[in-house]
Amino acid sequence: MIAQPLRSRRNHWMNQVANHAAMRPDAVAFRCRGNDTTWQQLHDRSERLAGALFRRGISFGDRVLIVMLNHTEYIEATLAINALGAIAVPVNFRLTDPEISYIVSDSGAKAVITDQLLAPLIEAVRKNTPGLDVAVVLGDDYESLIAEPGDPHPGADVPEDTPALIMYTSGTTGSPKGAILSHSNLLAQSLTCIQALQISPDSVYFCAAPMFHIAGLGSIAPNLMLGTKTVIHPLGAFNATDTLDAWERERATSVFLVPAQWQVICADPTVPQRDLALEVISWGAAPASDTVLRAMAETFPDALNVAVFGQTEMSPITCVLQGTDAIRKLGSVGKVIPTISARVVDENMNDVAPGEIGEIVYRGPTMMQGYWNKPDATAEAFAGDWFHSGDLVRVDDEGFVYVVDRKKDMIISGGENIYCAEVENVLFEHPLIQEAAVIGRAHDKWGEVPVAIVAVAAGETPLTLEDLEPFLNERLARYKHPKELVLVDALPRNASGKVVKPQLRKQYG
Repeated sequence: MIAQPLRSRRNHWMNQVANHAAMRPDAVAFRCRGNDTTWQQLHDRSERLAGALFRRGISFGDRVLIVMLNHTEYIEATLAINALGAIAVPVNFRLTDPEISYIVSDSGAKAVITDQLLAPLIEAVRKNTPGLDVAVVLGDDYESLIAEPGDPHPGADVPEDTPALIMYTSGTTGSPKGAILSHSNLLAQSLTCIQALQISPDSVYFCAAPMFHIAGLGSIAPNLMLGTKTVIHPLGAFNATDTLDAWERERATSVFLVPAQWQVICADPTVPQRDLALEVISWGAAPASDTVLRAMAETFPDALNVAVFGQTEMSPITCVLQGTDAIRKLGSVGKVIPTISARVVDENMNDVAPGEIGEIVYRGPTMMQGYWNKPDATAEAFAGDWFHSGDLVRVDDEGFVYVVDRKKDMIISGGENIYCAEVENVLFEHPLIQEAAVIGRAHDKWGEVPVAIVAVAAGETPLTLEDLEPFLNERLARYKHPKELVLVDALPRNASGKVVKPQLRKQYG
């Protein structure tokens, strides 16, 4: 028996794609905008792109930005970069020139792959930021690299602990930090998704999450492992009709949306008449109100309703709430997945008793390697040899985790702890309120007081704080009541659907 080269025995998504290309070359790997890409085509095109990048000086350990909308080429580019042992750096295309320039400087990226639509933005970044020597634009430029003659890349041996991605956090609490995720992290993430979402090679996964977010690439990882077909939905303003049409047309069996999107889908009157093939509906990336969870259960009673909870630094899933518990445990994000360890601790890293509030900390194979170029932030995140999530939680006697708030969002008013998420959930219950966020504002007497920023349903009479008082009196202690109510048309959200609280604090805090 002839021994295989070491690189061919590595377990990462480049070799997984190569295996599918060899065993089922004509099966569809991705469908995007009606165009199919087979496993053979995916493998061939990513290998040819890797060769072109290698001939332009990209090699093991280099960082390459991907600034694109959702396309099959996003996956091709990621595979090509990783085939060289280089590190892909997905970037939110909604960021400004200075914000992307910060990521270029922080990561030390040498190249960028982008869309024609975004090419002017990248040109501005390149003018202001040295070192970004290679730029590839989707279209003729990109296809010319795929077709370019020349020697193939030498086929680097890429161990599983090699960094695959640097995923920059959304920066909701400050400057973005680059979480380093290895191929081993993504392998463990794949196994988690396969078990939690019951993915099989026969599934049809509908990807609507932006690929620059770990919810996008992380949800595709198991499909690359199993050979599952992925339908890529174009990004843009979310439209329930377009999304439902696509689910129906593509016979999607597994879908993931953020809660704000599920709220719109469940309100669509055409859902009962649809011929849908949905087997698993999942949500995450932002908190869901009890109202949205009930609507999902009522609208799609035959689908497994799964909540996934986590964060970029954990690749990202840490907790899963199975559909059988979705109603019984409303408000919970589920139980910690079996592949990682977790504790709920106080400020001194002592375990708190069941039912008490503490920070949840993690260890396990999905845990990031650290923050790129930020040793102090990495040391702080791993204090006590556990990853500190920043999430304040309580755990019930059955092991179900309930997120109380982000640690940095907690308000201390007159010596009392006020958890913004608790107040927000009460506000969500008001029939006129569509969106709500609570922040702290400095106060001479109490230290801090809560301020509520809300959006009411279109056409409704504007609310006042006085209008809310009877409603709040029945549900919250007086010291938790907002001391001011600010009405807005909509809350500012980042690409993952999270409310951008720093912006609210700057405006109203």
